[in-house]
Amino acid sequence: MEDVILIRYGELNTKGKNRKLFIDCLKDNIKKKLDIYPDLEITAYRDRTYIFFKDYDENKILSDIKDVFGIQSFSLAKKVSDDYQVIEDTVMESIDFNKYKTFKVLTRRGDKSYPMISDEINRSIATRVLNGTDLKVDVHNYGLGINIDIRSGFAYIFSEKINGAGGFPVGISGKGLLMLSGGIDSPVAGYLAMKRGVKIECIHFASPPYTSKKALHKVLELVGKYLRYDNEFIVYNIPFTKLQLEINNSCDNTYSMTISRRMMYRIADRLCEKQCIEVIVNGESIAQVASQTLQSMVAINNVTNRPIIRPCVCLDKIEIIDMAKKIDTYETSILPYEDCCTIFLPPHPIIAPKLENVLKNENKFDYESLLDECLNNIERIVINSNNINEVLDIEEENLF
Repeated sequence: MEDVILIRYGELNTKGKNRKLFIDCLKDNIKKKLDIYPDLEITAYRDRTYIFFKDYDENKILSDIKDVFGIQSFSLAKKVSDDYQVIEDTVMESIDFNKYKTFKVLTRRGDKSYPMISDEINRSIATRVLNGTDLKVDVHNYGLGINIDIRSGFAYIFSEKINGAGGFPVGISGKGLLMLSGGIDSPVAGYLAMKRGVKIECIHFASPPYTSKKALHKVLELVGKYLRYDNEFIVYNIPFTKLQLEINNSCDNTYSMTISRRMMYRIADRLCEKQCIEVIVNGESIAQVASQTLQSMVAINNVTNRPIIRPCVCLDKIEIIDMAKKIDTYETSILPYEDCCTIFLPPHPIIAPKLENVLKNENKFDYESLLDECLNNIERIVINSNNINEVLDIEEENLF
């Protein structure tokens, strides 16, 4: 008898001929997540992945894999021979019946040549449980599900299904550059993009001394929250002060926000080109602020042909806040360290900018040289589970 964690795929099962690519990516991500256990055996098949964990703490491993995207659910199981008597005895020995009042037996025969059909096994196991415990059968609203998965030469026995993170394994869908401001919305957008299999790198725009060093520290803390879902992230910290001051000095005040956003998109687009990143990701939600009206989105998007992924676009603020609390970014996001968008926000930003007026304002100054200066002075910060505390400590020292 062996202890094993049985992993189910969920949406990966819809991928047809491409399913193997998704399963292989998921297996690699599980290995990275569990790299502190060097001799774990992880075996991936078309319908399940199995983790044989030997003498390790199964509860720690179960906790480690619950945030791996691509896992729909998982169970702690016993692997035994397919001898029926062994299966029956293992059910009685391995399951704690005291926590339940009702049960149902659910048999799945992956090996169709097994001499007993599923219904025979269900009835026989149920009889043994009824005779050996105080439980009653309830096939509709049962408390305990006794699951038996029969394969060729062996069987898996388990009773509890634990919900996983769902979605697709991170990296299977390509790469996205997340515009991470430090507010509530953009961390949620990054989470939702990762859930659809997007490998995230982050770009943050800083305007010192108008923005505090604490704002960058806050962003790095937020990225640290993502280490539950992926093993490493890159943060590109962009020095945006000169460009933002030039916009404010040269352009119509009501258009400064629109033009600042267009410059951010230009920088993000060029960084994507350099780093082979397919899409830009942001936390915009329709009409939440002036830069997120449909008219503003059209004017701002005009500077790039690269797809802009907006996972929060149709969520309201309450929904976004609820999700931020769920992924544990909310309390960090509301720390009172403002980003450059907030610091330089004009009192009356235009909510329906006209493209001809935007271009007229942009022609008032040489933004290309300022864009180059931003790109030539990027601070690149790598964050992973091994260095996150060191990175945050170093940045915290720089605050004073």
